[in-house]
Amino acid sequence: MAAPGFWDHPEKAQQTVADIKSRRSRIQPLREALASLTDAKELLSMADEDESILPEIERELDALGPIAEQLELAALLSGPLDSCGAILSVHARDGGLDANDWAEMLLNMYVNWAGKHDYSVELLDRCDNEEAGITQATIAIRGSMAYGYLKGEEGMHRLVRISPYNAEGKRQTSFAAVDVSPEVNDSVEVNIQEKDVREDVYRASGAGGQHVNKTSSAIRLTHIPTNTVVTCQSDRSQHKNRDQAWKMLRSRLARREEEKREAEIAAKYKTKARVGFGSQIRNYFLHPDQRVKDSRTGFSVGNFHTVMAGEVQGFLDSFLQFCANPTDTPVPDND
Repeated sequence: MAAPGFWDHPEKAQQTVADIKSRRSRIQPLREALASLTDAKELLSMADEDESILPEIERELDALGPIAEQLELAALLSGPLDSCGAILSVHARDGGLDANDWAEMLLNMYVNWAGKHDYSVELLDRCDNEEAGITQATIAIRGSMAYGYLKGEEGMHRLVRISPYNAEGKRQTSFAAVDVSPEVNDSVEVNIQEKDVREDVYRASGAGGQHVNKTSSAIRLTHIPTNTVVTCQSDRSQHKNRDQAWKMLRSRLARREEEKREAEIAAKYKTKARVGFGSQIRNYFLHPDQRVKDSRTGFSVGNFHTVMAGEVQGFLDSFLQFCANPTDTPVPDND
């Protein structure tokens, strides 16, 4: 980083700095654990002569337990793209206006989670529903192992509650789909032929001011062979939106290739989102009681609002453990 010319190419330099931070975040806890273990061994060798230090040894070992668990989880983040940032999209599905509202709630949940873990968030695309919520939105979440943690969130998320949009106060079930792709940099090879990509330019919608809405600054790219579509309207500059859209397209196609290479975790894709009942990876309940339960791992939290506030890490960790020891039979949920 101190070398002359390092900052002459800011984007490449930032990628290097991010890589350094990612490696340090994994190496430093291991160094601290090894140092604690060395201290415990030295104390243990002294215990034969002085038994009064046994409580201190117990405290040292008790402190090592949680560290060891975190290191074991970190070891599961060994995929070739796990260290990348994540491009996460939320789409409203079945459920009408409730689904639009639910999609926005999910989007906020991931933003809250990112904030709790010092990840940065950038809004790439957002289409608001005229009455409430969103039709879809895409964000980039950047930080150490963001994609590794979030890749298990891909699929259908189901909400059951008393609808605030129903005058009769009936119980409503709504669905939102989450897609997650790695935010790949130029060092990751993704073969895209420009002739296979169709570009559409259109006026941006939603927030951004009059300038955004009056100019054709939004970009839509369609990869024809795979029918992969990405859109970006986060900037007033058409040029910047085009660059970001190409990054998003490369990320989506990199994700497709990763799925092919990682057939050993096929249990994830057996529950990949279809539309409607029985396809969800996670159920969120506000009625008749408050709880959130993952359909794949069985992990559950008894406080809906805590999860919405960003307390999602338990679900992410349990899915990593599930992938390390996959089962063919998902945990049933009779609700």
